[in-house]
Amino acid sequence: MPSARTDLDIFAASLADRLPGAWTSEYHRHLTYPDQFPVAEQIWDAGHVSYIATEFVLGHDAVLHGPDQQHLYLADRPRYPHQFVVAPLEPDDAAIKPHHFDGIDEPNGIVVPNDPARGAALIARRVLPRYEQARQAVRRNAAEQPEPPHRQAPPQVARVVTLTWYDDGALGTPYARVPEEARMTLYAHGFQYHPHQAAFLLPAAYGEDGRARRIQAVALRLAEKGIGVNLRHAAPTTTTVPPAAPPTAARGTVR
Repeated sequence: MPSARTDLDIFAASLADRLPGAWTSEYHRHLTYPDQFPVAEQIWDAGHVSYIATEFVLGHDAVLHGPDQQHLYLADRPRYPHQFVVAPLEPDDAAIKPHHFDGIDEPNGIVVPNDPARGAALIARRVLPRYEQARQAVRRNAAEQPEPPHRQAPPQVARVVTLTWYDDGALGTPYARVPEEARMTLYAHGFQYHPHQAAFLLPAAYGEDGRARRIQAVALRLAEKGIGVNLRHAAPTTTTVPPAAPPTAARGTVR
């Protein structure tokens, strides 16, 4: 008959005693399913450990605290009574912000048997080196770019070409609104001048994708000349309905 699952709190303490350096264990009992989320959301894993911690009702877990602010998550592996899952936790540092994790692979977790000596050896060989490498990369990002790399607002431009989608499906702009320096660019990318409409129009024969490519090319070329490009729909036409005339009072009958 197979032996029962090893108690998590006992296993966590035994594991901490065998990891390299000074480690301690902290056991958590969860009365409700949401109670496990605060720690689960810190798991630095893109695989099965994060999935287990968020999708299964575990009832308890443990956190191992090691040197230099290293923290490992430990929990039962559902449906496998002789195994546990271990994964690093993200750095708990106020100076670390979400953008510092960009471009860094998660160190991820592993499955360990319910043998503390074997489990500690696997963690030391497979988890801790990846964990340290990822932590150092995050710290470098934090030192090099403390604040998020927000994009700057575009420069203000004095000249703008506004391309309009008209209600009949035509796409273009009034000729008089096009700066002289922009006209050849429109011609070069397929816009045609229609004198009777006094407008540059992009033929529908190019198709939706073809027109999109030409609009993008026009925007790039005009940006090089310091001319902005807007794209908008024509203002809806409204018909003004005059108010109804007030009813006239009936004239009395003259006797």
